[in-house]
Amino acid sequence: MEKSFPQYLSKPFMILFLELDDLMFCLSLFGVAMIFGGMFWILFLVLSWSYMKMKKKSPRGFFKHIFYMSGLTTLWGYPTSFEKRFVE
Repeated sequence: MEKSFPQYLSKPFMILFLELDDLMFCLSLFGVAMIFGGMFWILFLVLSWSYMKMKKKSPRGFFKHIFYMSGLTTLWGYPTSFEKRFVE
């Protein structure tokens, strides 16, 4: 009985061809489009495509940083972006 070692230790969890945060973003937009219909279907397609395109060009942790840049959350343990000096 031989166990195989994974090729990549930091490989993200994927469902079909989407990573977990892509899937949650697309499913939430899909839910909004199902409820409201109409132009929200086009919005669903455009926002899903543009998010995935933008994410491919960005480093890891992109989704968390979007929330930080929009002011919806803070990054714990890090100084604010307005700090001029930082002493450890």
